[in-house]
Amino acid sequence: MKIDAIVMREIKMPLVHPFVTSFGKTTDRRILLIEVQSEGFSAWGECVAGEHPYFSDEMIDTAWTITEHELATRMIGKDIAAGRDVPAMLLQVRGHRMAKAALENAVWDLEAQVKGISLAKLLGGTRDTIACGVSIGMQPSIEQQLAKVETEVAAGYQRIKLKCQPGYDSKMFAAVRERWPDILLSCDANSAYQLSDADHIASWDEFKLLMIEQPLWYDDFYFHAQLQKRINTPICLDECIRNARDAQAALELGSGRIINIKVGRVGGFTEAIAVHDVARQHGVPVWCGGMLESGIGRAQNIALSSLPNFSLPGDVSASKRYWSEDIIEPEVIVSSAGEIVVPTAAGRGYEVRQDRVDALTVRQQRLSI
Repeated sequence: MKIDAIVMREIKMPLVHPFVTSFGKTTDRRILLIEVQSEGFSAWGECVAGEHPYFSDEMIDTAWTITEHELATRMIGKDIAAGRDVPAMLLQVRGHRMAKAALENAVWDLEAQVKGISLAKLLGGTRDTIACGVSIGMQPSIEQQLAKVETEVAAGYQRIKLKCQPGYDSKMFAAVRERWPDILLSCDANSAYQLSDADHIASWDEFKLLMIEQPLWYDDFYFHAQLQKRINTPICLDECIRNARDAQAALELGSGRIINIKVGRVGGFTEAIAVHDVARQHGVPVWCGGMLESGIGRAQNIALSSLPNFSLPGDVSASKRYWSEDIIEPEVIVSSAGEIVVPTAAGRGYEVRQDRVDALTVRQQRLSI
């Protein structure tokens, strides 16, 4: 597959509702889209870096710069046999995993199109449908939080995840659990707590949570292992798992019992599969996390979630939860049973709406020989 050109586009998409976490409030998403053009084929990737370097040390502006000046130049004009060959091409550039993932994932999409198979099949997927959970941001009041949960439970989502932070946790968990004693419930702290909060976090065992996601420092294994020894609820590792080596180290230390795989966070499909495999070897379940993606990133999360060890409902929810109008067709739909059908068409399985992308584009750069 000869890479003829790489087109970078920044689009700005307004969220249907603001999304509030311990990092702050997001009302609009600036998203870097990557289009890889090759011998008549058009393939797409999405960089999930945020507007600010809060979740990770990347942001959309660093991703744009590193893609334009370092990463894309290593790919344009080259013949690439497979998506899994891309990481070696970009290895000289340290870090910038979200920027790399957008390019690599586009090449996987391209490979699937050229071979005439679905992206899910190319990745090694075995599921016809995937189970869907939903992530609910912090609300101004517990009453509004309950209303949000009620909406998502009624929509059929199989797992409800609540964002939390110090001062907005136990009372909210208690209210939700009292109202819905049997739902699959988890929380996500996004590194908002410290080990000194261990006794407080241990008190959450009474709420029978599926997991507590990344409660401590974003780059830590050791203190998570100490915390896991003191609580019954499984810790789910997110930000600190950057690659398969991290996953192996964390699991051998006992830092957690579940791993959230975000394909952008680990640098692309190749490393995501490797993390999946390490967790599977340790008997640890994984699930696919979300980063407020447009339909392009959402479609690729669906394909990844079809792998066999993605045994817990992921944050791969319907397009309409986030966007009044997505940039793919058909839009991602979640059934009343809380499931998404994995596409079987060649490539990602969803067509990119070029008209919608053009309307949302705020800057564009075409890179070619």
